[in-house]
Amino acid sequence: MKNFTKYAKQIFQVGSGNFLEMYDYMIFGLYASIIAKVFFPNENHFISIVYAFGVFAAGAFMRPIGAIVLGGYIDKFGRKKGLIMTLGLMSIGTISIAFCPSYEQIGIIAPIIVLIGRLIQGFSAGAELGGVSIYLSEIAPKGLKGFFVAWQSGSQQIATAFATGIGVILHYYFSDAMMESWGWRIPFFIGCLVIPFIFYIRRTLEETPEFAKNQAHQIKKTFGALLKNVFQNFGTIIVGIMLVMTTTVFYYFISVYTPTYAKEVLNFSRIESFGVTVIISLSNLFWLLVSGYMSDRIGRKKVLFTASLLGIFISYPLLIYLTNNISFTNLILVELALSLVYGVWNGTMTVTLSEIMPSSVKAMGFSFSYSVAVAVFGGLTPAVSTFLIEVTQNRAIPGIWLTCVACISFVAVLIIRKKIS
Repeated sequence: MKNFTKYAKQIFQVGSGNFLEMYDYMIFGLYASIIAKVFFPNENHFISIVYAFGVFAAGAFMRPIGAIVLGGYIDKFGRKKGLIMTLGLMSIGTISIAFCPSYEQIGIIAPIIVLIGRLIQGFSAGAELGGVSIYLSEIAPKGLKGFFVAWQSGSQQIATAFATGIGVILHYYFSDAMMESWGWRIPFFIGCLVIPFIFYIRRTLEETPEFAKNQAHQIKKTFGALLKNVFQNFGTIIVGIMLVMTTTVFYYFISVYTPTYAKEVLNFSRIESFGVTVIISLSNLFWLLVSGYMSDRIGRKKVLFTASLLGIFISYPLLIYLTNNISFTNLILVELALSLVYGVWNGTMTVTLSEIMPSSVKAMGFSFSYSVAVAVFGGLTPAVSTFLIEVTQNRAIPGIWLTCVACISFVAVLIIRKKIS
């Protein structure tokens, strides 16, 4: 019981910042159609939404830079110091967006402030996720590493449920006009209010035993030496990017893009669009933890092959079925099926990625692989989906995007099959 309490506390401490990161990302995605009107007004609402999602993607493009700079800092000076720094930067981004005046009030300065806020958030997020995953892998007891690391993504699902739950409540009590006028800022203000609390609990983190043991050696390493090590293991980085593609694209589709997809493409109400995302985030959490635990029991390889094959064969058919049989029940069922693919894949993929990275650049290598995948594929998923639907007039076309990335991740598992259990 003593160890359980200790581990639960550590998971909570390190996962809290990850919670804030995903909460920030979610509320931007959830309110993208409103943010488009407030900061990127255009006679064509489709263009406004693309601009908003373009800024969303711009934050993702900063992730690789953050992964190198902050990931290197984490590898050199420690997990605790690095995670406190990422939290500080993340907070700046949250506050800048929450208090930014509208385009109507200050003109072109408004979207510039929003863009800068997203860039800062993306920069910090580049190493936050990797730092948390590595921390959890280094404190995990023997035989439970997969289950422990799964809590990194688990904290994100809790953030998703929290963010969308707030959305459901707000849209229940406030009219669409009130939400578009000022109500959309409330979730951002809530994010600002929890920042001091998260700072407090993260400052109480202990350094991981594994880093503490090698601390003297790591501090002597120059940043250039860390970068050199990364380039020496560039093949592993590429495979890592291929592995993360399914994680990030499926997540951004079923969680970040779904509210906009359901509202703008399938014509559901905002409450229904947000409500399904709450359900999906809880489903994600369940499958992530089950997958992490199962990978500890039966091996990473079997779980990864199963999840990637599911992604390949069911994604497009599911969206075809949904768009031909639109109902709230079918929306939930299709999203739950895609949640199964995401949760089972990512619950095992994250710990696998932490295990294949060299120990000397574990945080930087992990963060860079993850960040590039998010920047190039995940962060662009809402914009790509919106663009493809507009160009092809096929509302199921995002399923092809999901299928393609699942194929690439399947190839990555084939490449590393001899290196994993």
